[in-house]
Amino acid sequence: MQALVVAAHGSHLNPDASDPTYAHADTVRETGAFDEVREAFWKEEPHFREVIRTLESDEVFVVPLFISEGYFTEQVIPRELRLEDWDPEKWDSDGTDASQVTLEATDVGKTVHYCGPVGTHDAMTDVIVQRAESVTDDPDVGDGVGLAVVGHGTERNENSAKAIEYHADRIRERDRFDEVKALFMDEEPEVDDVTDFFESSDVVVVPLFVADGYHTQEDIPEDMGLTEDYRLGWDVPTEVDGHRIWYAGAVGTEGLMADVLLERAADAGAELGDALERVRAATTGSDGVATDESEPTAGD
Repeated sequence: MQALVVAAHGSHLNPDASDPTYAHADTVRETGAFDEVREAFWKEEPHFREVIRTLESDEVFVVPLFISEGYFTEQVIPRELRLEDWDPEKWDSDGTDASQVTLEATDVGKTVHYCGPVGTHDAMTDVIVQRAESVTDDPDVGDGVGLAVVGHGTERNENSAKAIEYHADRIRERDRFDEVKALFMDEEPEVDDVTDFFESSDVVVVPLFVADGYHTQEDIPEDMGLTEDYRLGWDVPTEVDGHRIWYAGAVGTEGLMADVLLERAADAGAELGDALERVRAATTGSDGVATDESEPTAGD
């Protein structure tokens, strides 16, 4: 038997923070690829600490629903899961290429494949592009359009920016959008000045966050000038400094994120059958535009 554990942050303050986690886990669960699929959180129940001990499966694949490698993926989750012999060096990563490490939870006799975060997997590049397609309702969006991939950024952890820059570089190499920029909330270049970085009249802004919350629904819209007060909402697109800004909201709400969870597990050796193909079909509409797992809370 094999199980999938989706490990996410959760929130004591935002009741909607865990919605994408449950939605993507449900999508995977419906494929039947795993005998058990469980959600686990740091700030909500069920907690990381006990999730492995509640499983019947002998083989467990743990996929962190986090954007970057760092404190939570390298310290908190392995510690709380009580993974013996864990060391971040086992990932042999430069900050964007963690894959998986196989460890033993000997107290319960289980083999645990601890995977890198979804946010650094190559498949996330496709999710970002799909997010741009979803918000513009255009499966061919790109010509004449700029794309801003936005992350939190922090001087305390360089890997936070690396994940954003990695996907921006990969999208830029595709030559689909006229311009592609990596922008941040807490370091330069800042998303507040988004229109200063683009010549394109139309700019799609995709925040590389797992869930919509304070940053994506309050800070970023106000900082970009989409609205003076987030409680009043904003139009999509919104005219700002002579540009039309298409603000997409958190990338983690895109239905195709379930595909990245499966890709991570497959890379670690999970037997998926045709689950990947079924998830792609389930999360992509007949018009080719990926579906959104949750409704936006503002800007309708």
